[in-house]
Amino acid sequence: MKFINLILLIFLFGLFSCKKNENPNVPQSKKPNIVFILADDVGYEIPTCDGGHSYSTPNIDNLAANGMRFTECHSAPVCSPSRFMILTGQYNFRNYTIWGQMNINQKTVGNLLKNAGYATCYAGKWQLNGGAQSANAFGFDNYSVWLPYYECPETIEGSRYKDARIYENGGYIQPEPNNDMYSDDHFTNYILNFIDNHKNDAFFVYYSMMLCHKAFSPTPEDAVYDAWNPDPANSNKKYFPSMVNYMDKKIGLILDKINSAGISNNTIVIFAGDNGTSSSITSSFLNGQVKGAKGSAIEYGIHVPLICKWPAVITSGSINNDLIDFTDFLPTFADIANEQVPTNFGVIDGNSFYKALSGNNSAARKWSFCYSDPHLCTDSLGKFKFAMDTAYKLYDSGEFFHYSEDIMETTPLTVSELSPQQTEIKATLQAVLDNMHN
Repeated sequence: MKFINLILLIFLFGLFSCKKNENPNVPQSKKPNIVFILADDVGYEIPTCDGGHSYSTPNIDNLAANGMRFTECHSAPVCSPSRFMILTGQYNFRNYTIWGQMNINQKTVGNLLKNAGYATCYAGKWQLNGGAQSANAFGFDNYSVWLPYYECPETIEGSRYKDARIYENGGYIQPEPNNDMYSDDHFTNYILNFIDNHKNDAFFVYYSMMLCHKAFSPTPEDAVYDAWNPDPANSNKKYFPSMVNYMDKKIGLILDKINSAGISNNTIVIFAGDNGTSSSITSSFLNGQVKGAKGSAIEYGIHVPLICKWPAVITSGSINNDLIDFTDFLPTFADIANEQVPTNFGVIDGNSFYKALSGNNSAARKWSFCYSDPHLCTDSLGKFKFAMDTAYKLYDSGEFFHYSEDIMETTPLTVSELSPQQTEIKATLQAVLDNMHN
């Protein structure tokens, strides 16, 4: 009997050990892998797990069910300023000059993690200018991108999806004849191959998805795809649900690869949207309808999904209500990698939410700030400067909104009607605005 019990203990110990270190070829001391997936023009109301009812997002929902869903993540109103914050950990007034062009001397999360020994990969929408020179300067040794160059006047790159021009290894690739290559198919395959090649290393993947930005068009799963003219002017929002579903499937392929490679426990997967949904899209959300507000500073223009899965750290099905803004990603990635942000990165505005992943909310930020002056080449977009918490927002114009109750920000609060608590909140947000300058 004792012998049988001993055998049982040995078996259970071996089973536990295999689960703890899923891939026996991966050393337990290896730094965690980081996979960051950024969807284009996907607001908070889109994923089902956040309360959306219009679309099918089973893989994103599964990510939330097995990870942590953040309810208060906020971006800039449009993509280029948002992406600068993600990459640099800085608010835009510190380093942003013009749409789609990042100074090649800028330090990014790619530099941070490459210097920490990570294999680095960037796939998808680039829109930072500079091609291979910039990709390497920003710390990405492996890259497959759309829109590698962006000059003023605006570069015309054609289709984002079917027959997109994709740039790798210093030049545009030549797709095989008649294969009707779909951009996010190519980028996903590029990432899957990268994971295969680096599953025994610490790696960082930044997947800047093309989906679900307009031009709204069929995916390879739609019957009309083969005959579809991919001219960017050819857009039809009836395909948006199909695009959301296809985005979700691409995410599912990456999750499956991480699982099959046996590296799930040592890999954090982060999914976010870069700004609100296009204003041409209306979606069912909770008990009502939400019209996308990309380009606007109201909640539907800057409230985005954020979901993290890391089995070794995050409790499944967790919900976090901390305020998060896009400068927070770089210091969070540094903490995940157990690295200090180098002093030559300049001022870091972000507040790491690393401790929140394990349920510790003591370091949560009390306010968020946004400075968005996109400086487009030809078109003009609104310029915004505001500070906010999870209920109130103060613009540099002096307008003060209780936006959690006045979601469309139609009625600014006047000084005479403020309660003592609201007066204190406004003063706190005003101090943030006063302190945010070069």
